[in-house]
Amino acid sequence: MKLPRFAVPISLIGTLTGCTVLLKDYMGGVRYRGEERIAGKTVIITGANSGIGKETARELARRGGRIIMACRDIDKCELVRKEFIVETANRSIECRKLDLASLGSIRAFCKSINASEKHIDILINNAGIMMCPKELTEDGFESQLGVNHLGHFLLTYLLLDKLKASSPSRIIIVSSRAHTRGTINFDDLNSAKNYSKLDAYAQSKLANLLHHRELVKQLEGTKVTVNSLHPGVVATELGRHLPWSNSLISSILLAPIKFIIMKTPVQGAQTTLRLALDPELEKVTGKYFSDCREIPPSTSALDDSAAKRLWAISVAWTRANME
Repeated sequence: MKLPRFAVPISLIGTLTGCTVLLKDYMGGVRYRGEERIAGKTVIITGANSGIGKETARELARRGGRIIMACRDIDKCELVRKEFIVETANRSIECRKLDLASLGSIRAFCKSINASEKHIDILINNAGIMMCPKELTEDGFESQLGVNHLGHFLLTYLLLDKLKASSPSRIIIVSSRAHTRGTINFDDLNSAKNYSKLDAYAQSKLANLLHHRELVKQLEGTKVTVNSLHPGVVATELGRHLPWSNSLISSILLAPIKFIIMKTPVQGAQTTLRLALDPELEKVTGKYFSDCREIPPSTSALDDSAAKRLWAISVAWTRANME
């Protein structure tokens, strides 16, 4: 029987589409398969109204947790919160205003949380900015250092007593493989003399891991674990300042490649979900993960001297111990 002339092209298109989907799934990495419920647990997630944070919050809400979405844009947060309630039938989802570029906002948020919440079981430091033009936060910090590191540093510091009282509890820090090219420039930490948006981003992500390292020591014996992760290269709003993002032609030409090699936000959330949920990790602390498995960080991220020095500077700059 002779096939119609259009059958071969259609078959070829179908095959290519199928292969593309399989390749996309493979490039998306490992999915966390645990089915744990977290009813009765309180989770704080920064940047929970978009990207990886949104998908993390969605899944943890689906599993019955009390979700506190800590977001700068409270109107957008409310829209997402309502979406989650309809989808998950979990009404224990709350929006709280948190601007990580403002020490005042962070202090107000923590004061409210410490007063209203009986316990914090999981703190997920997820929000971040990447490779943006040079800007200063409300308190005069270079924005990437200010939001990615100093903001989360103060947030965590001010919630430590509540986390300790809630133990066993977990702190999860979303960093990036970009930390491997980062250095902590103690002579120009705030990029006042020179600014490179890539170097500033890499420095802030290395600062996440050095914060992580010293935090583990500070929490020794408390049953509060601290682990960090690289989520992968994920298609989110985080990349809006990348060079090709502002070019229509580049965006069109790169779209097929980006579709295949970049993770979706759901895929990017999988490692965070494992660190938040897996009972096997309840006593695991001080580790760095990617694609749901432990991997070694860079040598620079293991520098105890730099971690201790950065901690002291962070306390001083954020006036964390003046509460």
